[in-house]
Amino acid sequence: MTGTTTPIPARRRGWTPSRRALPYLLIAPALAFELLVHLVPMLGGLWMSLLELTQFHLRDWVRAPFAGLDNFGFALDLDGAAGAELLRSFAVTLAYAILTVGLSWTLGLFAATLLQRSFPGRAVLRTLFLVPYALPVYTAVMVWKFMLDRSDGLVNTVLDDLGAGAGGTFWLLGDNAFGSIVITSVWRLWPFAFLVLMAGMQSIPTDVYEQATVDGAGLWQQFRSITVPMLRPVNQVLVLVLFLWTFNDFNVPYILFDKSVPGAANLLSIHIYGSSFLTWNFGLGSAMSAILLLFLLLVTAGYLAFTSRRLKDV
Repeated sequence: MTGTTTPIPARRRGWTPSRRALPYLLIAPALAFELLVHLVPMLGGLWMSLLELTQFHLRDWVRAPFAGLDNFGFALDLDGAAGAELLRSFAVTLAYAILTVGLSWTLGLFAATLLQRSFPGRAVLRTLFLVPYALPVYTAVMVWKFMLDRSDGLVNTVLDDLGAGAGGTFWLLGDNAFGSIVITSVWRLWPFAFLVLMAGMQSIPTDVYEQATVDGAGLWQQFRSITVPMLRPVNQVLVLVLFLWTFNDFNVPYILFDKSVPGAANLLSIHIYGSSFLTWNFGLGSAMSAILLLFLLLVTAGYLAFTSRRLKDV
């Protein structure tokens, strides 16, 4: 008996993305979340900068009077008190960022070079060097706040014991506040520079140094002709990240000085905070934040264009 066989229907193939589209589909959820977390608040801040948003309109801030670009004009008016104070705060922040980044990078490069070669106890030194970066920000800054205290601080106590003290110095007041905040920030950030530079040095082939040694190059010549040029891609990212961190720094001055930040340490982040939450002028504070964002975007774009061109020329 011969029977008829029923053909098995072919399975319907579901939609499968192409190889080119698959990476974008995989990162789409993370990208959407990042836009939700960062872009939406940023757009809200830009809209607030166009409003006359004070304590009288907080309950219904969307309906606050529209001010246009008046907040920006008021903030950038250098002849006025607000503009002059903003310019002074910008100069302090710029000096603070340059000094902090320069000292952190120098100390990190020195420590990474020191620990580049293997010797007994190198692992212990690496761990000790990373302790300041591993500490929470609040803990690290509070330690320095106690050390710089005029009455019972370690700094004045040691200086008095050495005969160099003059009745106790106010390290957290006046012009000394700038040096205090720079030292505190450098102590926190240089281990990060050390970690990044040490990782970059370990990626340099050892045979390059061996060949240079055979050719008669000393340690300084090897450092100048091999280490520094091959660390340029690492330094490009490291310097930019450190600059953005320090220029936007809020935690260190706020914890170190509380709400009474001296003028010598009045960073832009603290100045914007005071304009927004102490004087209750959120429209002006949002305008200053937008100006700061635009400045950092221009600096980042110019820095990357300049350094990328130099990397191509090497």
